[in-house]
Amino acid sequence: MWWTRLKALIVKELLAVLRDPRGRVILIVPPILQLVVFSYAATLEVKNVDIMVLNRDAGAWGNELIHRIDGAPTFRHILRAQHPSAVRDAIDMQQVIAAVQIGPSFSRDIESGQPTDLQIILDGRRSNASQIVAGYLNQIVTSLSADTPAGKRMAPAAVSVVARNWFNPNLIFQWFMVPNLVASIALLIGLIVTALSIARERELGTFDQLIVSPLRTHEILLGKLIPPMMIGLFHITIYILAAVFIFDVPLRGSVLMLYGSAVFYLAAVVGLGLFISALSMTQQQAILGAFLFMVPAMLLSGFATPIENMPSWLQPVTLINPLRYFLIIVKGVFLRDLPMDEVIANTIPLALIALCTLSSAAWLFRRRLE
Repeated sequence: MWWTRLKALIVKELLAVLRDPRGRVILIVPPILQLVVFSYAATLEVKNVDIMVLNRDAGAWGNELIHRIDGAPTFRHILRAQHPSAVRDAIDMQQVIAAVQIGPSFSRDIESGQPTDLQIILDGRRSNASQIVAGYLNQIVTSLSADTPAGKRMAPAAVSVVARNWFNPNLIFQWFMVPNLVASIALLIGLIVTALSIARERELGTFDQLIVSPLRTHEILLGKLIPPMMIGLFHITIYILAAVFIFDVPLRGSVLMLYGSAVFYLAAVVGLGLFISALSMTQQQAILGAFLFMVPAMLLSGFATPIENMPSWLQPVTLINPLRYFLIIVKGVFLRDLPMDEVIANTIPLALIALCTLSSAAWLFRRRLE
């Protein structure tokens, strides 16, 4: 008997979300567009940047350095400056991200075996990108230094360092970004769909009908919990298929473990959404509450910056963020065949968060029923 009541509520919730053609489009099209756009646009790589060169040296080594910079695939255009003021203006107007100033004695010092300086001016307003560009320029200068007469006279180093990147040998950025988006967009969709649930009932006037129905409190909560989880699992499936067949991200781990942890992750997200929805009187309040949680959750998840780099007083706050744990699981299952014990270790906090959020939502829901 209870299953019949619960099934009717689940069907009713799914119809409320899916019967509107615009609602179906919003649930399907934007997440897929976000996955495609963010996978290519949200990148920390620095490519196709413009730099400026002020060459005050008339020798061959200054021209050789310019040719090597021009031949690097990272740089798009090499602008020539005739005066230091042109460098200042170009960086002020953000026409270039960096400028290289070659001194008048650059070639002469190299030929005589004397130390020489090379000035690189960076745009500090784009600190991360400018530091990456500085690293590229340093590599070019180091290569040039090894080919100078002084560099050739030096004995070869006794130890040579060869870097090898595990799990992502070619440093393909989509391999990092797409698994992150699987978790992040599922959080966005699951939280918004759930947050609107009870608030929509209040605005449409059907909340009172739900209260006087034969459904018990836990049955109402289950009816509100299961449909968003079904929608979330559908989206995760779409993202996994897109990651494997469109972006060629390797799936090295167990799909069953990924889906098992996804159930607890979605339960935690839906619990948060139900709590927000129970607090909200209108759908507008519910959306604002969902976004109020999502922005800190993204920043404190380790998505863009490592948690270890955050202040020590802020790191404990990330322990209550479900996105933190599911990101570890998703990236681990995709790229390095995450062992079962590590999956379980990151799923247990998700289960605890789900238990706390769902219990809080149930308590608040009972208070509203009284």
